[in-house]
Amino acid sequence: MRSANPALNNKTFEFEVTPEVQAARAAGQVMTLNGTVNKTALLLLVLVMSATTVWNRFFESGGNPAAVKGWMMGGILVGLGLVIATMFKKHWAPLTAPAYAVAEGFALGGISAMFEAMFPGIVMQAVALTMMVAFALLIAYRSGMIRATENFKLGVAAATGGIFLFYMLSMVLGFFGIQMPMLHSSGALGIGFSLFVVTIAALNLVLDFDFIEHGAATGAPKYMEWFAALGLMVTLVWLYLEILNLLAKLNSRE
Repeated sequence: MRSANPALNNKTFEFEVTPEVQAARAAGQVMTLNGTVNKTALLLLVLVMSATTVWNRFFESGGNPAAVKGWMMGGILVGLGLVIATMFKKHWAPLTAPAYAVAEGFALGGISAMFEAMFPGIVMQAVALTMMVAFALLIAYRSGMIRATENFKLGVAAATGGIFLFYMLSMVLGFFGIQMPMLHSSGALGIGFSLFVVTIAALNLVLDFDFIEHGAATGAPKYMEWFAALGLMVTLVWLYLEILNLLAKLNSRE
């Protein structure tokens, strides 16, 4: 089993079967699909609430990016740190997952507000498309239309790794004043690249669904619901940002 999501990799559901775990299983205190869904919904609510705080701060300042820059950078760095920490300490997830939602909300609130200032209405479009894509893929996965076969997992993982390396390269080149046109261009090449990245981000949801189902089937500890919800949040945030970027490119052509 493998996933391109760093929070849901091939060792996600490896844990020591201690007497405590055995007792939890006997008492029915194990990971379930419904529990994971409920916790994901709670994390989304927390994220929206924290994002709204920074969103309002941006527009109350008259659209001044400096008013939210610290919140955005802090949210990005803290969110990344929490994800990395939780990968090594899965049992921290009940605390780190909500904290991640707060931190990432600060980052997304500022980013979204800036895009909204440039293209009014774009944020609601991006949110709606993200939810529609996630729901459609969930239905496709549950109905068996899309199956997370080993070849499928390998392909998505390889594509995700390639995108990550491309982004890292563009970041390094950016320090030397070299821009990668595919990342920011609103031309056919730039839009085509964004469509590809959105597709790969969306397909990562299928891998997440598969790993969550696997965890519930193997009787993972209850705290793994929070861990799995965190993994889903990471993918949803990525998908939202890529859709937002794609919509911005399309709007800039008009």
